[in-house]
Amino acid sequence: MSELEQVYRDLVIANRILAREDVVDAYGHVSMRHPKDPGRYFLSWSRSPELIDETDILEFTLDGKKVGDDNRPPYLERFIHGAIYEARPDVMSVVHSHAEDTLPYGITHAKMPPVIHSGSVIGNEVPIWDIAEKFGRETNLLVCNMEQGRDLAKTLGANRVALMRGHGFAAAGRSLMDAVRIGVYAPKNARVHTTALRLGTPMPLYPGEVAARTDLFNPDTAEMWRAWEYWARRASVAERLGPPPAAARGK
Repeated sequence: MSELEQVYRDLVIANRILAREDVVDAYGHVSMRHPKDPGRYFLSWSRSPELIDETDILEFTLDGKKVGDDNRPPYLERFIHGAIYEARPDVMSVVHSHAEDTLPYGITHAKMPPVIHSGSVIGNEVPIWDIAEKFGRETNLLVCNMEQGRDLAKTLGANRVALMRGHGFAAAGRSLMDAVRIGVYAPKNARVHTTALRLGTPMPLYPGEVAARTDLFNPDTAEMWRAWEYWARRASVAERLGPPPAAARGK
């Protein structure tokens, strides 16, 4: 299997996982930066994540232009992905989600801090991007061009997640597995935090605790493979899994 074939395969797995875990539904998407050309990325055409297979993956330049002559319609909000890759050379994968548990935190002044150990993936700060601040109050709330994408990427800054007012969130991962992990655990962390607010004042994780967990889940560790394999089996795409890394096999 070539390196690009592995990219297509892994993106299919990522899409199916995010759909199975209710991070995306008919809408939402996940991309991966080209492993050889940082000025390009891979993303499906405009199709529901649960239905995506390897033939659906297209290649784009960072400004959202399709590479090649495939005439299938792209996602309108592909500019989220390209703008974040443009601004953040460290980012290798981007998830855009409308997960319901995160939405209240994008429309109120309530913070969405990490409060559970798995929620450390969202980082210490989660800024809110309000499209109306720069583009007025008559947009459709979607990121339809690079100017809007770059403004979102500016709000994201060096953080891992940015909430989008009345819309959803964008997550920036160091790898595809990392981005999927953020996508899965950001809504769970938000749900726990919302529940805790009904009981009293939640205690967020300390910055040192967030930092200590950052390196636990790189793609080459047994811990990350454990989650990836579990999610893939739940999403019925385990047959697409490649061999686990040496660390996951105890070597």
